[in-house]
Amino acid sequence: MSGHSPADNVHTRNIANFVSNLRYEDIPEEVRQRIKLLILDSLGCGLYGTDLPWAKILKETLSAVDSSSDGASLWGTNKRLSAPHAALVNGTQVQGFELDDVHRQGVLHVGAVTLPALIAVTEKAQLSGRDFLTAAVAGYEIGPRVGICMGQEHIGQGWHSGATVGVFSAASGAARALGLSPEQTVHALGIAGTQAAGLMAAQYGAMVKRMHAGRSSQSGLYGALLAQNGFTGIVDVFESPYGGFCTTFSRSQDRFDLNALSAGLGEQFETLRISLKFYSCVGSNHTTLDAIRAIQERRPFTLDELDKIVVYGSQVTADHVGWAYRPEGLTSAQLNLPFCVATLLLEGDVFVDQFLPDCVDSQGRIELSRRVEVLEDPAITAQGSKFRHKVRVEVRLKDGTVETETREAPRGSETYFATEQDIVDKFRKLTRKVMPAEQQDALVEAILRMDELEDARRITDLLRVG
Repeated sequence: MSGHSPADNVHTRNIANFVSNLRYEDIPEEVRQRIKLLILDSLGCGLYGTDLPWAKILKETLSAVDSSSDGASLWGTNKRLSAPHAALVNGTQVQGFELDDVHRQGVLHVGAVTLPALIAVTEKAQLSGRDFLTAAVAGYEIGPRVGICMGQEHIGQGWHSGATVGVFSAASGAARALGLSPEQTVHALGIAGTQAAGLMAAQYGAMVKRMHAGRSSQSGLYGALLAQNGFTGIVDVFESPYGGFCTTFSRSQDRFDLNALSAGLGEQFETLRISLKFYSCVGSNHTTLDAIRAIQERRPFTLDELDKIVVYGSQVTADHVGWAYRPEGLTSAQLNLPFCVATLLLEGDVFVDQFLPDCVDSQGRIELSRRVEVLEDPAITAQGSKFRHKVRVEVRLKDGTVETETREAPRGSETYFATEQDIVDKFRKLTRKVMPAEQQDALVEAILRMDELEDARRITDLLRVG
């Protein structure tokens, strides 16, 4: 620790300068168009989540302790809570059904942590559509970089990155929306970082896994709001050799890369590397599902013909989703790769209608999942976090035939990004039971043409229903 002082916070300062000084004109047109599609996707996920059991429990619990009618909206309802509680609920809704975006290398669901805090600020601030877009980009750029800095080992040792890394996206988006100075943003990041927490054991059936994104967004919002009023945080939150974010959340100094925090910041946009989901399950499962669909197209097979399916992936994939399925709740079902493969083979799709509560105990899916084996391929692991979703799938048939398919990235990834129509269609499917068609149309229009909005509260108004 000798020789270090809080002044050695070059990376924290670089991030703060980027966030505070970012202008709409600095954002390339490709990034502007992409962020709109990403926002629309996250809002669709959040609106779908409004009636999910965990969201209802949160709303009932928080409404009993917080009756603020002057706070921020709960999406998909006509209710309000205080801004921090609204961010907690809305973030939980976005992450509520494993449908939202993911930055694969940064291991982060970016919209779920950025937008609830930003939208809570927007309801009070005078933001134009361009201001809103700029603040969103500020948030979407920072969290993934922190995830890249920390590497795959961060989630491998048991931290849920959405809950830990996500606070920095939330703080950055809210700080830019509030117009904080670089100095204030340093403190916002430091206040957010000390609140970071979240355990990966939550994936085995616990509702609390859904809440991690909301809690992260709430922590980032607190950081920005407190810093605005002069509250101070850890000014070298990333760099501190004792008790800093990176040293505390990583086993050793050589496990993280501080330079990744701001390398290319403002020139290379991580927003363009965020993937969307078209299956209602954890992102680690999507390449396998795409591979099986490709095999089915060229060699249709029946379950009577099937011997077993072997999935070779990274160590992170094997650990994260490859365990033997146990019926411990919807979260567990949506995270488990063998169960999701069984769902695809039996149901023909892996979307919201395939994950009704009673699916958890489906004997047909459970029995079929036992014929799916997930193994680590050291060669894939060695390719690093950029290829953590890469898989080689073998469909082994009883007649000895083996059909093989390799996928590095799924449909909706930055490599095979979805069309605007795909994303609008997904939004409509997710929100059809929540809001009338004309409100769907108006919200789609507001998001895709947000540059033209004089007041970004047009968006927040359209998120209220009933």
